[in-house]
Parts: sequence; structure tokens; C-alpha cells
Amino acid sequence: MAADVPEITRLVYSELEKKGYKGRIISTQHIAELKEEIEARYKERALDKIFYQERLANFEFTVPSNILGASSIIITSAPQPQQRVIFNLMGKTYHLTIPPTYSGKTDKKIENILLVTLKSRGFSLYPAVLPAKLLAVRSGLAKYGKNNITYIEGMGSFHRLKVFLSDLPAVEDAWFESRLMEQCNKCSACVNKCPTKAITPDRFLIQAEKCLTFHNERQNEFPNWIKPSWHNCLIGCMDCQLTCPVNKRFFNWFEEAESFNERETELILEGTPRHRLPKATANKLQRLYLLDDMNLISRNLNILIKRCSP
Repeated sequence: MAADVPEITRLVYSELEKKGYKGRIISTQHIAELKEEIEARYKERALDKIFYQERLANFEFTVPSNILGASSIIITSAPQPQQRVIFNLMGKTYHLTIPPTYSGKTDKKIENILLVTLKSRGFSLYPAVLPAKLLAVRSGLAKYGKNNITYIEGMGSFHRLKVFLSDLPAVEDAWFESRLMEQCNKCSACVNKCPTKAITPDRFLIQAEKCLTFHNERQNEFPNWIKPSWHNCLIGCMDCQLTCPVNKRFFNWFEEAESFNERETELILEGTPRHRLPKATANKLQRLYLLDDMNLISRNLNILIKRCSP
């Protein structure tokens, strides 16, 4: 091992922390363990079949052949606020929320930090398709809440994870069992708040097939058992996060994002294909990282506006 690898590792962490980010570097040898853990949960029927097929079966649990010498996984986290989006329709204004994890604004910033730090020292960096939440917990970067969301010290659940591969050797390689936050042991706030009862008191693995976020991120129509009154975000759900005591300091952390005029709102509600949207409207949706999800946004927005209307 090159003598300067430990110093480069410290420099990676330092450069991330300068911008308020955090990271962990572990060996790619753990990729097989990630796969084994997910598959074991599925075989034990702890994971719903549809959820597994749609969300967990497409991870790349082998290092791609075009990546030479990858020996480490770099998992990073960036603090991220909720976004408040404004829609105008028939003289009324609707303020709707996008949860912290959906914006990809910090992805490129983190990637650039890592590229500058590593490439100038002879190492490479590649994006990875791996289970970020499980990786964050097993590496010690995060802990699970009962809501199956990752919590990081100083960020709560208001953060976004990003995963990379590198040929920088992993000198520390911490690896832990999946852990629940200590604060969860005597708290059931999220269990009581979840409208679909997807969160159970005895484990951090939720019943994902009941989770509102799972359903409003899918193309399918909502099951009949989901009540319109349960919807609270343009995409995703914030109920469990906004009742969690660990997140108390972040409850009102918002970024004022885009505003859509009446015509733009009508076009979205009508499900207008992206190629027929005015450029300015498409750009707004792109900045929100929602342009590729127009069908979902149209459906969800229709429900939210009906719910908010008298």
C-alpha cells in the first residue's frame, strides 16, 4: 500500500467536511455482504415481492468490468432541506413540499470534491449503483430509525446519500451490523403517526408495500385503501420525519424552490408530455429533478389540489 493512502483518506474526509458533507470509505469486498443481506431478508419474507423486484433487484452487486482496480466504496451524505414549491390555479396558491432526498443538487458538488482530491493523486472515481441506506448504516455513517430512514449526526434524516467506487484502497474499512438509533428504543412517534401503518414498533425494516412513498413514486394508480387525505407531499411523504424528535431542529428547514403560474400548473395537471412543455416550465421541473417523473407529478398534484380545495 502506498505510504500516502492514509493521508489521502484523511484529506477526502476533510475536503467533504469543509462543505458540510460527510463520508466513509470501505472495501469493495463488502459488496457481496450487501447482496447476501438483502437476499436473505427477501427469502425470509421480510421484504414484499413487488417492492423487492422494483426497488432492490437492480443494484449492481459486482464491480463493472470497465472499472479497473476498484477496491473501495465511498459513501457520502449532504445535508438537504425540504423544498417548497408554489402552484397557482384559479386564483389560489398552493404551497407544496418535496422531501429532502429528491434534489440532486449536491451530487455533482460532492463528485467534484472527490474527483479533484483523488485524480490529482492518481486515483479514479466512478458512480455506483448500490443500496445507499444499507451501505451508510453498515459503514457507520448512519443509523436506522424505526421508519427505515437513515439518520446522521448533525443532519437527522434531512440528507441525501451518494455512492461511488474508487481504486483508492480502504485503510479503515469499518463494518457494523445494521443498527437502530438509541433514541428509537423508547419512542414510537413515527409508528403512531404513519397513516398507512407501514412502520412497526419491533424492527427498523418497515412494511414497504404499505408505505405511502413507495406508492406515490410508482406509475400505477393508487390502491383503493390509500385515502386522499394521507397525501402530504408532491412526491414522497414527510409524516414520519416531521414527527421524529431527532429531526426537531429541522422541521422548518425549507428552501424556497420553483413557482408555477396558472398555465404551467394546468399543463402539469393535464399530464402534458415533457417534449410539449414550454422550455421555461420544463427547466423548472428539471431544477426540481422531477422532469423525468411527469406522470407521477401530474397524478400527485391532482390529488393534492383536490385535497386542499374546499
